[in-house]
Amino acid sequence: MDRQKQQQFFQEIIEQHKGILFKVARTYCPNVDDRQDLIQEIMIQIWQSIHKYNDQYKISTWLYRISLNVAISFYRKSSTRTQKHTFLNEQVVEVPAEDKSEDEQKLNLLEQFIRELKEIDKALMILYLDDKSHTEIAEILGMSVSNVGTKIGRIKDKLRTRFSQLMS
Repeated sequence: MDRQKQQQFFQEIIEQHKGILFKVARTYCPNVDDRQDLIQEIMIQIWQSIHKYNDQYKISTWLYRISLNVAISFYRKSSTRTQKHTFLNEQVVEVPAEDKSEDEQKLNLLEQFIRELKEIDKALMILYLDDKSHTEIAEILGMSVSNVGTKIGRIKDKLRTRFSQLMS
């Protein structure tokens, strides 16, 4: 593929699948500036890997694989940096409960709980909530289908427990 076709292909896939990048970035980076940095890192990696794309696989699978690998790596670097600096926790400033619908509150809690998961568990939940099959998730993350099912079950139990503790 020549450079012009690569550039056109890159622009098309970013435009059509930017939701994947934003979803991954939002899950791994609650801080807006970090989120923008992560999206840029993901786009750089996609550009650098575009010549390796194998059209035997769905483009979304390929994008998730790159995005999640970059996010996990970025998250690890960011965690090290965060340990050296103190940032205000988003939970310090809360909007009063009456300003949010109950569904919106639950969704925000779910996002918070997912952000608190281990890196691979975050990736699993992103893909699960995006209605990916266990087979697709296994392919993207490089694990067995049965391991995907087991881990998702455990994560769902953990999230259910967190919600029930708050609601009691």
